[in-house]
Amino acid sequence: MQRIGLTGGIATGKSYCLKRFAALGVPVIDADVLAREVVEPGSPALQMIRIRFGPSVMAPDGSLDRPALAAIVFSDKTARADLESIIHPEVYRRINEWFANQPPGVRFAIADIPLLFETGHEHDFDAVIVVACEPFEQLRRLIERDGLPEEAARARLAAQWPIGEKVARADFVIRTDGTFDETEQQVRAVFDALSEQG
Repeated sequence: MQRIGLTGGIATGKSYCLKRFAALGVPVIDADVLAREVVEPGSPALQMIRIRFGPSVMAPDGSLDRPALAAIVFSDKTARADLESIIHPEVYRRINEWFANQPPGVRFAIADIPLLFETGHEHDFDAVIVVACEPFEQLRRLIERDGLPEEAARARLAAQWPIGEKVARADFVIRTDGTFDETEQQVRAVFDALSEQG
């Protein structure tokens, strides 16, 4: 079975592409979902976050106050690295376990990992798909989707590798600047190529 990594920049359309692959019958997993599960109340990771960042990142109900934590880590590289060192090992452990538990006959499965290149894990995969759009389009989508001020949106973009660097290292690229139909055609083309290799 081929292990495929899907990545790209924030607001490039990764989740949309992952859903399209799932609709084609491909087993998929989303690292962002795992990252939320890893810090659920009572988890070791949440306890470590509380110790590192203090009570200001905790909501009254004992859950993680995500906006409070985001305000810290997107303005402080050291804080962001500390957070990633808490969350990423457990996320990758769960992804590896998920791949290992795929049933016989699955030709390829896809893990959506936004920080795949940033974490240096691209070599764990047989192929990497990068979902990309122009940086100005990323910024526009991010402001519109998350309701962020432009400065905060730019800080989030700056926390990731430039999309051009990811595209240069990709085995497959899906551009999402165009219509949904155009994106869908590219997803299908990648699906067909991976099916032939599998």
